[in-house]
Amino acid sequence: MSTQVLTTQEVRLPDPPAIPGLSFRAFRGEADHPLMAAVLEGSKDADKIERVDTAEDIARAYGHLTNCDPYSDMLFAEVDGRVIGYNRVTWRQEYDGKRVYVNFGFLLPAWRRLGIGTAMMLWSESRLRSIASSHPRDGARAFESYAADTEIAAAALLKSLGYSAVRHGFRMVRRLMGEIPGVPLPEGLEVRPVLPEQYRTIWQANEEAFRDHWAARPRSEEEYQLWLKEPHFNPHLWMVAWDGAHVAGMVLNFINAAENTAYGRQRGYTEEVCVRRPWRRRGLAKALLARSLSFLREQGMEEAALSVDTANPNGALQLYESLGYQVVKQNSIYQKPLG
Repeated sequence: MSTQVLTTQEVRLPDPPAIPGLSFRAFRGEADHPLMAAVLEGSKDADKIERVDTAEDIARAYGHLTNCDPYSDMLFAEVDGRVIGYNRVTWRQEYDGKRVYVNFGFLLPAWRRLGIGTAMMLWSESRLRSIASSHPRDGARAFESYAADTEIAAAALLKSLGYSAVRHGFRMVRRLMGEIPGVPLPEGLEVRPVLPEQYRTIWQANEEAFRDHWAARPRSEEEYQLWLKEPHFNPHLWMVAWDGAHVAGMVLNFINAAENTAYGRQRGYTEEVCVRRPWRRRGLAKALLARSLSFLREQGMEEAALSVDTANPNGALQLYESLGYQVVKQNSIYQKPLG
């Protein structure tokens, strides 16, 4: 993505709310990164979302976007020249051929329920229809957005525009103070330290393992490069099981130090839990998770967290509950047909 800073371009919406000083514009480039971070920071408490986002985090992510040109695929809302919110759109094509046209946005709490969010969502849908018009009509198509159960305003907006929740996910947390079960690895498998030359192999094995997951899609080279640059990219924390030269399964643990500092806790994440098909139904995921919990406790962590699709076809939710994880939050994916 180019980092060239362009002249601000006003965007005129067909029926904006009548709010003094309200205007809309396109993305300006790197100058917008701290303004976006300020909107995220100003929204998270009202929405009960735990996150830490800096301008540097945004710059890193926007340097590796897939199916998105922020100069044409973003909308900023301002009041008297101050950014109060922004939207971005992107799209994906899933393995089954379905194309999904995604919008997500953020608006400061003081400016909600005034029609601004609706106007921005309608702009996003218009932009996504334009993108979709260049694609073949060779499969199902849908708009998509997201909201946690604590994002009351966002969920209400989506429902008012005809979106329905089609999938749910849980954030689960497990305290590490008590007993952690010892679960042996299946015979013939071993966990070894991860070497840099194995990163892409692990990435590809992860993508293959999740291919039968809901909404699975091919991942881009840009996503791989972004993954390598994530601040919590911690291969020394990973639990990767090998059968000779083949990856059998993994838990890609990480610790978000900035988040722990902000929320005064010691949490590690046991994410990207997966087992490739030839090695399933042998207890490998449970063994890797048990090892991960013990290892995170050795690192000084007091709790572990993960996310799960509540309808995971491989029984992931039941596995996590059996290891002591408890639900602390629900997130929903909303869709509506793109006619």
